[in-house]
Amino acid sequence: MSKEIVADIGQEMIKVGVIEDGELVELYIEKRLSESAVGNIYKGKVANVLKGMQAAFINIGLEKNAFLYFGDIKRDNLDDGEIIEGMDVVSISDLLKPGQDVVVQVTKDPMGNKGARVTTNISIAGRFLVLMPMVDSIGISRKIEDEIERERLKKLVNEIKKQPYGAIIRTAAEGCTKEELEEDWDNLTRLWEDIKKRSKDLKSPSLIYKEMDFLLRIARDIFTSDVEKFHVNEKEAWERLKEYFRNISPKFEEKIVFYENRLELFKYFNIEKEIEKALSRKVWLKSGGYIVIDKTEALTVIDVNTGKYIGSIDLENTVLTTNLEAAREIARQIRLRDIGGIIIIDFIDMASEEHKKKVLEYLNLLFKKDRNKTQILDITALGLVEVTRKKIRQSIDEILGNTCPYCEGNGKIIYYGNKNSPRSI
Repeated sequence: MSKEIVADIGQEMIKVGVIEDGELVELYIEKRLSESAVGNIYKGKVANVLKGMQAAFINIGLEKNAFLYFGDIKRDNLDDGEIIEGMDVVSISDLLKPGQDVVVQVTKDPMGNKGARVTTNISIAGRFLVLMPMVDSIGISRKIEDEIERERLKKLVNEIKKQPYGAIIRTAAEGCTKEELEEDWDNLTRLWEDIKKRSKDLKSPSLIYKEMDFLLRIARDIFTSDVEKFHVNEKEAWERLKEYFRNISPKFEEKIVFYENRLELFKYFNIEKEIEKALSRKVWLKSGGYIVIDKTEALTVIDVNTGKYIGSIDLENTVLTTNLEAAREIARQIRLRDIGGIIIIDFIDMASEEHKKKVLEYLNLLFKKDRNKTQILDITALGLVEVTRKKIRQSIDEILGNTCPYCEGNGKIIYYGNKNSPRSI
């Protein structure tokens, strides 16, 4: 499988596309004036505690207070105040009080009317490891499938641990030496010590630690050994990327390609058409079938239709072929649009249990490539598949589009007897 990354850096936004076998499968966009806060660590102040919701709102200095859920609180990172060691904690009000200082990390950006989602369970990402100072366990990326390599990496990390911290071994660590892992560990632990010191010195609300800029974060997280080229159209960004990898992974430096005088790199790679498709409600399949993607406030519904495809053998074979082709496009569109939350897929009804199993297995195989945590449930009697996918940031349509001021997103304008005076409902 060939894999490339294309970074189109413009004056208003930075767009990064991941291409697998000639197809765009992932798209990351950040407007220059609305930088993501995910990964940032703040010293915040508890604004109010909602015992009935088991949550608290934390003032971290952003426009809206951040939301901290009881389950996202790690006791080790709190100033417990009057809490006695061993005391049973059954409510968020046992841990937090209005006016209390608390160190939190943003896990989800503000979306719509909601503030950022935060946690006290701090983690700091490096190139090969994610340091988890609040736990003492070693995890490993599920994308590293070779069991011998998994065991080798776990053994090496246990050998280099100098503090009782935990870590997640990232996909990029596959094939790493002990020296590379140890250097990453040392850098991350030094950074954590600095964060702890700053959290004591600064007043709340304050930014303690700022995540890497958008492009370097993308490079750190998705530029793995299976990527053949990283294309960039801005010299300054190209130089920053080369310097970053020169220090941590010199073998990746030669893969970074600078395109001089290519102001619109996405057009050069024919990616703009794929973005237009990612914003469309209906997506056609090569066979003539199509899928329809409808987004509601609670969930996303995807409907599969045979469309123009009539098959060549029998109805069962036509349905199976369409569903398999739809499964491939659905997995791609979910990654491409970055759809999160609950997703309901309405496949065409299949009578054969063998065919149902085949579609479900194929869907599970396709989602193994997804960086986001995804869970796929069984096909129901009505042919529905429920997918849950972790939502971290805004989807592509939310970033690139605005709600219509006339219909307010309903797609319909209601006329009350006078077409010159529309009213939306």
